[in-house]
Amino acid sequence: MNLLYAEALALVDGVIDGFDESGTCEIILAPPSLYIHGILGRIQKCPQISLASQNCSEHAKGAFTGELSAAMLASVGAEYVLIGHSERRALYKETDSQIAGKISRAVENSLLPIFCCGETLEQRNAGLHKSTVESQLKNGLFHLNEKIIRDCIIAYEPVWAIGTGVNATSAQAQEMHAFIRQLIREKYSDQVAQEIPVLYGGSVNSNNATELFGCEDVDGGLVGGASLKAKEFNQIIASMNAFLKHNLVKN
Repeated sequence: MNLLYAEALALVDGVIDGFDESGTCEIILAPPSLYIHGILGRIQKCPQISLASQNCSEHAKGAFTGELSAAMLASVGAEYVLIGHSERRALYKETDSQIAGKISRAVENSLLPIFCCGETLEQRNAGLHKSTVESQLKNGLFHLNEKIIRDCIIAYEPVWAIGTGVNATSAQAQEMHAFIRQLIREKYSDQVAQEIPVLYGGSVNSNNATELFGCEDVDGGLVGGASLKAKEFNQIIASMNAFLKHNLVKN
């Protein structure tokens, strides 16, 4: 909840101005929901850029003043929706049950969920980081069948590294991403585990992006504060494009 409408449009224009048409990475912008329709017209010439809502209601419709349904968001051009972000869990006390409901409403309306999971500093220090993430996945996302979950994105965001300037080491990120992929493998299949993108979110910036994206099981980033500056965000995008190009040549 940062930019006014004109500022948000200027930011999008800045991202587009620095857009590398030869790049192959997918870019998803998640502005405040009331800006989605206005931004849609600006990105139509950039097929690699899509729009996401930052949240949706767990209810399909009804007397829920102030809420936005998945159907409403899809109707104004959103293709994705963030669900279970750590700020929603912490500040608004969203439960796994509510999050599971939001996931269901999203897929019912052809919105692709970006499911967020991650542990607090207290949980990590207590050695509960893996069990915490496992519980969040099993209770909030794993009710989906194999066909539907293939279209989802998972974002691992260690809460202690969000907006703090402290990011998990590449080894810590890789460990948790590999663990998440193993849980998917056990629930569904090896193929599904390999196909689902698992993003890292937690003070991603242009300085650490290359190292993070180089981890075997890190498929991209859920970028917070660094995405509010077009130049910084474009440098992160460039890091991902460079990584993808290197691996394409290598393979």
